[in-house]
Amino acid sequence: MKGAITDYENRARTEEVGQVLQVGDGIAQVHGLANAMYQEMLEFEDDRGETTMGLAMSLEEDNVGVIIMGNDRWIREGSTVRRTGHLMSVPVGNAVLGRVINAVGEPMDDKGQIEYEETRPVEEVAPSVMHRQDVDTPLQTGIKAIDAMVPIGRGQRELILGDRKTGKTTLAVDTIINQRDQNVKCIYVAIAQKDSTVAGVVSTLEEHGALDYTVVVNAPAHEEATFHYLAPYAGTAIGEYFMEQGEDALIIYDDLSKHANAYRQLMLLLRRPPGREAFPGDIFYLHSRLLERAARMNDEHGGGSLTALPIGETKEGDISSYIPTNLISITDGQIFLDSDMFNSGQRPPIDVGNSVSRVGGDAMIDAMDDVTGTLRLDLAQYFELQSFAQFGSDLDEATQQTLARGERTMNMLQQDEHDVIPVEEQVCLIFAVTNGLLDDIDADNVVDWQRQFREHLKNSHEDLLNNIRETQEFSDEDEEALREAIENFNEGYEPESGGVVEVGGTGEDEEEEGEEEEEG
Repeated sequence: MKGAITDYENRARTEEVGQVLQVGDGIAQVHGLANAMYQEMLEFEDDRGETTMGLAMSLEEDNVGVIIMGNDRWIREGSTVRRTGHLMSVPVGNAVLGRVINAVGEPMDDKGQIEYEETRPVEEVAPSVMHRQDVDTPLQTGIKAIDAMVPIGRGQRELILGDRKTGKTTLAVDTIINQRDQNVKCIYVAIAQKDSTVAGVVSTLEEHGALDYTVVVNAPAHEEATFHYLAPYAGTAIGEYFMEQGEDALIIYDDLSKHANAYRQLMLLLRRPPGREAFPGDIFYLHSRLLERAARMNDEHGGGSLTALPIGETKEGDISSYIPTNLISITDGQIFLDSDMFNSGQRPPIDVGNSVSRVGGDAMIDAMDDVTGTLRLDLAQYFELQSFAQFGSDLDEATQQTLARGERTMNMLQQDEHDVIPVEEQVCLIFAVTNGLLDDIDADNVVDWQRQFREHLKNSHEDLLNNIRETQEFSDEDEEALREAIENFNEGYEPESGGVVEVGGTGEDEEEEGEEEEEG
C-alpha cells in the first residue's frame, strides 16, 4: 500500500467533448468543439456504443460542420463527439504496393492487413518553388502519339481530357504498364467508379505484371461522397512519400470531374454558398492544392519526382466548360481525346490541334526530337487539306501527296490497347513515315507493316535499337543503317491479312457510373 502511494503519479487527462446538434445525409453539426482544427479527425459515439469517425470541414463560431466517414444511421442528436487531435492520415511506403486500398488506407483486396511502418497526412502544403527543379527528364508512356507529339516529363501535370468512353482510362493504364522497367512507382486513384470497372483495371495491371509497383486507391460509386473527396489526396500522400525518398512516382486521378461533383455535394449539405453550376467558390482551390503537389525536387531535396496525370470528362467535346477549364489552367498541358476520331476508328483518338505539352519539348529525348521534326505541323496541314478535299476532285499533285502522307502517318499512330512500344522502336517507326519511306506501302497496310517491321527490328537489328536506347540520340550512322533496313524490308514485305488491320480498344473501361446518386 505504501509503495503504491509512493509511486502514485497524478496524471490529468483532458479531452474536448461536444454534442451533435443536427445530423443527416452524412453531415453533422457539432457544438462545443471550439478548438477543433480543419480536417481534424473526430470520434462520434453512436447508439450502439461504437465509434464512427468524422472529418471537421466547416469551422464556424458556434458549431463545427463535420462530414461523417461511414454510416450516420446510428448517430443521433445529442450524441457525444470527441476531438482526437490527429489529422486524417494514410499508410505509405512499399507495404502498400500491389494492394487495393480505400481512401483511409484500409485494404479492399482480401490479402490481409497492411504491415506499414509509416503514415502521412492526406493534406500537405505543396513543395516550395525553391525546392523544385526544371522538368527535363522524360516519362515514357509507350504510346507513339503521346511520346512523339505531347511528351510528358517527370514532375509534370498533364491532363487527359475527353468525352466518356473515348479511352481515357486505357491511356492511363497503358502508361502505368510502360513503367515496368523504368523504376517508377505508380498510384491509380479510382473516384466514384463501378467496382467492375476497377476490377478490370486491377486485372489488366496484374496480367501485365504492373501491380507489383502500383497501389490502387479505390473510392467506389456506392460509398459516401466523403471517400470520393478524400481519395485523390490519400493517393497523393502515398506518391509524395516516394518522391521525398528520392524516387520517381506517377499518379493517375480517374477522374477529377467526379471528384468535383462529390465536393459540390458535401459543400451544399454543409450550407456553403453555391456559385457557378452550384459549385462552391473554392472549387478551383480544391484541385490546385492537389495538383501543385506534383513536382520534381532539386538534388538538395532528394531529386525525386511526382508526375500527375489527372483525367477530366467533357460533355460533347466542350473543353470550355467550368471544371475542364479549371483543370487546363492548373496543369502543364492536356491530351484531348476526340470522340469523332474515336468513332472513325482512330486509336488512340488524340486531337493534335487541342493537345499540348507545355514542357514536353524539354522532356523529349534527342533521338525522338530529331525524327519528329515537323510531325505536328504536317498533321495540321493534312487535317486542313482533308476538309477541303472532300468538296473537290481536282487536286494538284502536291496536295495529293500531303493527303497520302497524312493518311499513312495517322495509321502509323494507331496502337492496340495495352501494346506499349519502347521509345527506341517508336523512333524507328516515326522516322519511316516522316521520311516518306512508307509512301509505296498501301495506307491500309501501314498497321500491319509496323507490326511486322517491329519484329524484324528486334530479330535482325537489335544493336541499332540498343544504341538508340542507351545513347538516346539518333546519329548519322543510325539513320543510314535504319534507312537501309527499311528499304530492304520493304522489298520483301507482304501484307499478312491482305488489307485493313483491326486495332485498338473499345473504350469500355470509360463506362459512366449509372447508379451514382445525383449530386446536390
